[in-house]
Order: sequence, then C-alpha cells, then structure tokens
Amino acid sequence: MRQRRGPAALLPQFFETLSSALGPMHWWPAKTPFEVIVGAILTQNTAWANVERAIANLRQERWLTPRALERAPLAKLGRVVRPSGYFRQKAKKLKAFVRFLRRDFRGSLTSMFSTPTGELRERLLTVHGIGPETADSILLYAGNHPVFVVDAYTKRILLRHALIDDRAGYEDMRQLFERNLPRDAAFYNEFHALLVNVGKNWCRPREPRCDQCPLGRYLPSDSPLREEQRS
Repeated sequence: MRQRRGPAALLPQFFETLSSALGPMHWWPAKTPFEVIVGAILTQNTAWANVERAIANLRQERWLTPRALERAPLAKLGRVVRPSGYFRQKAKKLKAFVRFLRRDFRGSLTSMFSTPTGELRERLLTVHGIGPETADSILLYAGNHPVFVVDAYTKRILLRHALIDDRAGYEDMRQLFERNLPRDAAFYNEFHALLVNVGKNWCRPREPRCDQCPLGRYLPSDSPLREEQRS
C-alpha cells in the first residue's frame, strides 16, 4: 500500500493546485493597513459582506484613522458598526485596540509593525477582543509579518485531508503550516486566501462538493467523502 504523504509534501501541492485552478486572490480588500485591522476585528463571527457595510459607515463618518476612532463616542460607534453584528462588543474592541496603539506605540502603526513578530504577537494578544486568529490577521495582512492565519475553513480542510485530528488547537495548525512551508508573508497571504475560497465554495460543513473541489483528488483513500463522490 502506498504510504500517505505528510504535510511537507501535501501543503505545497495544495498551494500549486489551488493557485493554478483559482488564480490570484487579491486579499485582503482594504485601502490602508488600519482599515485591515478594523476589518480583522469586525469580521469576528460574521460574514465579510456585513463588515463591508460597517466599514462603509465608518468611512462616511471619517473614523477610519486611529485618532478619529479613539475620539468617536462609544455609543455612536456601536451604531455605526451595527451591520457587523455584536456591535457593542466590537465597538469596545476597536476602542481597546486604538488605545493600545497610542499607549504602546504613540499611535504609530509603522512603529508597531517594526516590533519583532513574536513580541508583537504576544502584545496584541493582551488587547481586549484580540485572539490568535485576529492577531495573526493583523500581523500578516496589515503588517506583512510571516505568520499563517488559521480559521474554521482551514481547520475543516485539514481535518478532511487527515493532516490533523480533532484534538488539534490553533497553535498546532499554525505551526503545521509554518514548519512545512517557507516563511514568506506574501506566500502565506495567498495560501490562506485560497483555502478560504475552498472552504466557502466546496469544503462546506454540510454537503461538501468534493467532486468539484480542486483538492478533491488529495483526499485520503479511506475518506468517507470519497465514497460519497462515487455514490
């Protein structure tokens, strides 16, 4: 029996296959690094279309700068970002980030992103409302730091391809990519965006479309999803 290939072999193949099939993703859609950060906070537990509406509201209020956002009245800020859901909590999270930026880096994103990756990641994780996925999105997409972002789409794909088991946590999955791929921010950016595309279009929680998915041929030979493709 042919031995199952590990992540060092499969992950680069996943990238090449998806890149050939789907082309460049051009993600993250934002005009400034600060807008990326705002989007990373607002996208928690909601669809991106809702975030776009909230960001459009912030742009209309001219609040898409750290100073303007910090000065914005909390209650009104909540109403402005209401389309993103959990709006009261997210308004507080946005406020917490801009206070952190002013307190620790004098309001300068350039200064913040000049901090070594590991140190900055630890400091971001101390900010109210910023967990590992949000911190890594900020580091990668706004700051061009080489960290791999893991989300629910990524986990589902890894599980179905038997690259992790149910016990794998966020750090296990992040390190799976970072240990088996070149540490390159542009590469991580594109790979994560490709996986999100797979998760949205084919590797869905229910009724996955493995027969149409570019990664379908990489499913383990004993995967029940292969049986579903043949039935």
